Amino acid sequence: MTEVVERTEVLSPEPARALGALLDVPVPDLAREGLPLLWHWFYLLERPAQADLGPDGHPVRNCVPAPPGPGRRRMWAGGRVRTRGVLRCGEAATRRTRVVSVADKQGRSGPLTFVTVEHLISQSGRVVVEERQDIVYRPAAGSLPAVSAGEVVPAGPGEWAIEVTPTLLFRFSALTYNAHRIHYDRDYARDVEGYPGLLTHGPLQALAMAEAARALGVGGEVDFTYRLVSPLFDHQGLITSASGEPDGVTTAVRDLYGRQTATGQLRSVA
Repeated sequence: MTEVVERTEVLSPEPARALGALLDVPVPDLAREGLPLLWHWFYLLERPAQADLGPDGHPVRNCVPAPPGPGRRRMWAGGRVRTRGVLRCGEAATRRTRVVSVADKQGRSGPLTFVTVEHLISQSGRVVVEERQDIVYRPAAGSLPAVSAGEVVPAGPGEWAIEVTPTLLFRFSALTYNAHRIHYDRDYARDVEGYPGLLTHGPLQALAMAEAARALGVGGEVDFTYRLVSPLFDHQGLITSASGEPDGVTTAVRDLYGRQTATGQLRSVA
């Protein structure tokens, strides 16, 4: 858990502009105002060799974190991001990554391995993004229980509905260089992993919550903690919301039927 992987690159504006076009959200002045919260996820990406990918499209070697064993399925459970400055395009940035904890537990479906990964992103000689990601590896067995749809609950005041389509999920995967097949290969997601549809990315849900908070005027140095509490599939839609004051905001994601799938808390630290 002491290995540190370091990557440096000059941040180009193109990934941010591509994300703005994908979600139809405003792109700020990237050289002056810098990247909005969580937009660093589209930079400093690992690009593994094709030979290092497993059958599910996820890296199985030469990666951080490495899977705890063959056949284990990876799920993004949540995380925390703290910004300590502005991450600007047009300048070099460096990300240092390491695994800070690994814990094995016994779940209802079998053994679970919880891994926490730390990312520190520096620019101009100081850390501007501190992040911890919580990853869970579970057994490759069984289908998820069916979720009753019920009545559609339309987006109300203060909610933002994102139309989740295979195209959107594929393009989001491409922007993050994520080859995990559960997000774009419906046959694989259904026949191999037992999912009822394409899985909507956990990072996409977290990003939607961050964007809902940005629409309220939240900015500057912030601390954002989020959890993925239930799987969300493409046919279930995505509706996000944020409420509160700029120095303390509660965010959430739900599906078209009112079932909550993600939660978040965001507070200003400036």
